[in-house]
Amino acid sequence: MLAVENLVAGYGATEILRGLSMSVAPGEIVAVLGSNGVGKTTLNMVLSGILRASSGTVRFLGEDVTRATPGDIVSRGLIHVPEGRKIFPNMTVRENLVLGSYRRGRPARTANLDRVFATFPRLAERGGQFAGTLSGGEQQMLAIGRGLMAEPKLLILDEPSLGLSPLLVEEMFALVRRIHADGLAVLLVEQNVVQSLEVASRAFILENGVFALSGPAADLAASDDLRRAYLGL
Repeated sequence: MLAVENLVAGYGATEILRGLSMSVAPGEIVAVLGSNGVGKTTLNMVLSGILRASSGTVRFLGEDVTRATPGDIVSRGLIHVPEGRKIFPNMTVRENLVLGSYRRGRPARTANLDRVFATFPRLAERGGQFAGTLSGGEQQMLAIGRGLMAEPKLLILDEPSLGLSPLLVEEMFALVRRIHADGLAVLLVEQNVVQSLEVASRAFILENGVFALSGPAADLAASDDLRRAYLGL
């Protein structure tokens, strides 16, 4: 579904991504894990067309989208739920969700809205409420719901557990499992190593712009190298 080959990208003369290669298969959860500043956000920006790669290729559903515009990438079904939620605080919950179908999913907007409200009953209860008055967990639900309104074929979740309480983090990963159970492919970009490896089938550990480790999530969870580097064990 998604194939990245020898991807190099950065800002001006500063190279952040240094030859990344990875893939996501249909219906798969793949995790990209790493601490702050290793290049996760840069990777998401390239995949979404916001930042141009210096070299390498990004293919989505068999087509080269390395130079595609963000709008074109969204139209193809590659949907990015950004870090920090990026909701519109002075618009209602319903209005935020409707905007999710601006570029893609408009013909089935009503059915998709019903589906999102069924997935997130709390959003249904707060449909007329300004989004900026929601709790952090509810805002994250809204950001994901807005992404689902675009009928994604692949959903990029950028740090969905960031800033949430431990209880809400558990709820967020349960949500990832639930939306994946419907067959949606997910690229989970996270700092939370332990819980991400529990939900993903494969994972890539990003370190200083390169993948230091990669493989089946269960194997990485048992890796002594990963346990020493990221879990302090």
